[in-house]
Amino acid sequence: MTTPPPPPPHNPDAEPLLTQRTVLVLLTASFIGTIIGVLVFFSSGNSAGALLAGLTGFGTSTLGLHQLIGH
Repeated sequence: MTTPPPPPPHNPDAEPLLTQRTVLVLLTASFIGTIIGVLVFFSSGNSAGALLAGLTGFGTSTLGLHQLIGH
């Protein structure tokens, strides 16, 4: 009778850096921020204002999506 092999040791390096929820929130927020920035650039032609609007949209949508998408 043979014994089963022991389970492999727990390797903390094998765990993902970001969870699926975090990736979903950040990707969606970056998409929203990009859309906002492009729309502001097309409407005003001001690249600095478009960048600020896109970054603001990214930040606020990150917070909103964090609250909206449950744990």
